[in-house]
Amino acid sequence: MKILFISLGCDKNLVDSEVMLGLLNQQGYEMTDEESEADIIVINTCCFINDAKEESVQTILQMAQYKEEGKCKALIVTGCLAQRYQQEILDEIPEVDAVLGTTTYDEIGKTILSVLEGKKVLECLDLDRLPTVETKRIVTTGGHFAHLKIAEGCDKHCTYCIIPKIRGNYRSIPMERLLKEAKELAKDGVRELILVAQETTLYGIDLYGKKSLHRLLRELCKIKGIRWIRILYCYPEEIYEELIETIKEEEKICHYLDLPIQHASNHILKRMGRRTTKEQLIQIIEKLRKEIPDIVLRTTLITGFPGETEQDHQELMEFVDQMEFDRLGVFMYSAEENTPAAEMPDQIEEEVKLDRQAQLMELQQEIAFDRAKEMIGKTVTAMVEGKVADENAYVARTYGDAPDVDGYLFVNTEEVLVTGDFLRVKVTGALDYDLIGEIADECTE
Repeated sequence: MKILFISLGCDKNLVDSEVMLGLLNQQGYEMTDEESEADIIVINTCCFINDAKEESVQTILQMAQYKEEGKCKALIVTGCLAQRYQQEILDEIPEVDAVLGTTTYDEIGKTILSVLEGKKVLECLDLDRLPTVETKRIVTTGGHFAHLKIAEGCDKHCTYCIIPKIRGNYRSIPMERLLKEAKELAKDGVRELILVAQETTLYGIDLYGKKSLHRLLRELCKIKGIRWIRILYCYPEEIYEELIETIKEEEKICHYLDLPIQHASNHILKRMGRRTTKEQLIQIIEKLRKEIPDIVLRTTLITGFPGETEQDHQELMEFVDQMEFDRLGVFMYSAEENTPAAEMPDQIEEEVKLDRQAQLMELQQEIAFDRAKEMIGKTVTAMVEGKVADENAYVARTYGDAPDVDGYLFVNTEEVLVTGDFLRVKVTGALDYDLIGEIADECTE
């Protein structure tokens, strides 16, 4: 039987999808990209913000139509939206045959069999469960890089965030499991590991009694075949000395950190339930840049949070101007039901949110373009992502660029390159967020 698998949302959700694909592949199912050919459709959903929720609902409705009109025998919804609106999905979209929550993805095979027997399935197990799956997952990112999810859930309970209610409390994945998975990925040709979790910096605190991300990193660096290790989702207040030292000392660890700070006004940070002040954020950023001078810092901000005044917005603008982040994204605040922030007074109008987002991105654009121009003339190490169609050029990334969210380095060459190759590239030009270059010499392993 053929299965169409649709994965929506973040890279952490993608890892769950890849695990499910591995399970289904082992059980003999064939995968297809064509809706009309699918006997079974599985949608792994997201509902972190309203736009993600709408995308998930629209995708379910669209696939429900294929079930009505085509050969599809089973429509299964998994992931965050499924966890959050379990019964509502089954009640309001009768074409859906099964709903699996965020900690139940290992039940996908059994669920399909039940549905094919004519049963409706609602399976949302304990939120603090941590599924154990021995089957090798199917990597969908091209084979040269892969995400390694090191923990599940979150204990922070920021006032705008629904994640703890749909993903559970913070649970670290045991180190031996992660090392085994990483070795398998390296054996299959993965060159870059991207560490993800709701928060990576707290890794191990529940299992080993103290923060242990540095220990995990040291062990991952020993794995043959892995060239780059990238760390995402580091809460700034949890960054600690051993982690900084490990990043400095281990050559495989990219000098790149993603710090989701969300705002810089102490008034708004407090309303958000964040654990830092603006002064502490400045201190942490300055320390990182002092200890690791070539570090690339990425952050995300939320604009239009309830009660955000024009003064708060201007304070954030000044902070962005002062800090000059290498990479920055801005989300408009989305009121999520059953969160404290959704009930706060002084909700901001959408037009104001949109205007403030545009101002922040325009400011960041100037910073990013200046940073890109500063790279001209420098020689950097880059990993090949693929070829540009109908041109003698390839797409590559530097250590300062995470896939799908940051820029690219376009390498002009008549040589034949292979995805996953590492090269030394001389930067010859800048094009907005992207760079242009030519091969300097091959990178020695």
